Amino acid sequence: MREILQTLLEREGHTVATAADVKSGLETAKALQPDLVFTDLKLPDGSGMEVLTGVREALPETQVIIMTAFATTENAVSAMRLGAYDYQIKPFKMDEIRVLTQKALEKRELIRENRELIGQLQGRYGFTNIVGRSPRMTELVAMIEKVAKSRANVLIEGESGTGKELVARAIHDASPRAGGPFVAVNCGAIPETLIEAELFGHVAGAFTGATKARAGLFETAHGGTLLLDEIGELPQPMQVKLLRVIQERLVRRVGEEKEREVDVRIVAATNRDLQQMAQQGKFREDLFYRLNVVRIRVPPLRERSDDVPLLARTFLAKFASELGKTLDGFTESAMNALKSFPFPGNVRELENVVERAVALAGGQSIDLADLPDEVRKAASTVPSSAMTLPEQGMNLEATLDALERSLIQQALEKSGGVKTRAAELLGLTFRSLRYRLKKLGMQGGEGEGDDEEA
Repeated sequence: MREILQTLLEREGHTVATAADVKSGLETAKALQPDLVFTDLKLPDGSGMEVLTGVREALPETQVIIMTAFATTENAVSAMRLGAYDYQIKPFKMDEIRVLTQKALEKRELIRENRELIGQLQGRYGFTNIVGRSPRMTELVAMIEKVAKSRANVLIEGESGTGKELVARAIHDASPRAGGPFVAVNCGAIPETLIEAELFGHVAGAFTGATKARAGLFETAHGGTLLLDEIGELPQPMQVKLLRVIQERLVRRVGEEKEREVDVRIVAATNRDLQQMAQQGKFREDLFYRLNVVRIRVPPLRERSDDVPLLARTFLAKFASELGKTLDGFTESAMNALKSFPFPGNVRELENVVERAVALAGGQSIDLADLPDEVRKAASTVPSSAMTLPEQGMNLEATLDALERSLIQQALEKSGGVKTRAAELLGLTFRSLRYRLKKLGMQGGEGEGDDEEA
């Protein structure tokens, strides 16, 4: 039988080694590290179960198929519990062995690809990819390192484009759950009628279109981390069900009575003020406290402008490589413009600006002309003689806010309150002016009275 299997598998293009007993079989497996092992249950010096156990301990990714003419339910159950891929009864058909071999090797390949993908994600989303040397980013990385080691739920707050998902992945990759799945779901992107089935799964026929049973994202993330992005958009009826799952660690698929245990770490992310929403009754207060065990705030780019040059150079290297261009950096005027621009879209907007500049660049460096109009206008600076530092020092943030408020108010007065004209006087886009009005709490920052041309 051993010789027949060897001939069959070699004809299929596989490389095959054989052994006659448990001892030589385990020695051969450890030496060659095969993808798949066939073993008879009864062997001259022991049992195929010993081969199964030995291979699984030494080579956990190798698949094992038990073969026997003396089948019992007990043996089959024991083999599967010990990690066998399958349990085959002799005599068998050669076509069945071909199919079984193919499926077992496909599973082995999926395991290999999954391991490689985890490695790529760790490289892409690990701390090395959280770019920044400013004090705010140093504090953020230190917080991630501390939080990652615990089992606590984490709430990540920050404006759109600041990199909240990046932080969530870094927490996962630095945690004991790094070998498990990382699953992200945007709670605001799923229709309200489908979000329960998406999170908890459903059985066949549970609703129109549910042709077969499907596991939810909680089950998919079992043993790993589930990122609930834009958690503030979750409908209130679903907030009640989510709270129960977090408390009980049990999920029930839509249309099913059975409850399934899940082991998932919850990381939630939002660009909204959940605490204020809870106080206003727009978000369940008890769910907020369950999610807010540890809170991490990701700073907007304007609060860590020292990181702009480093981020810009990082994106430049990335996109130049993708486009096959050789660029040696930014001209002084281009970099000054980038450092002066507030980037209301944060890191994501900076990345888009650099990608565009790399695509348009015709020289060896990114020049001011390669940047969008709104960024080029930011290159205008206040003369250094406009203000001197008092002997007793000053509150720079408050002073700059007051100066910005004063100049915007003057521009609005000169333009008769027409914000598009005021934006032109200040060398800003309409969007940028509205952002500044909102930041400073000035009238017109929430969209009322907008006069932007359609």
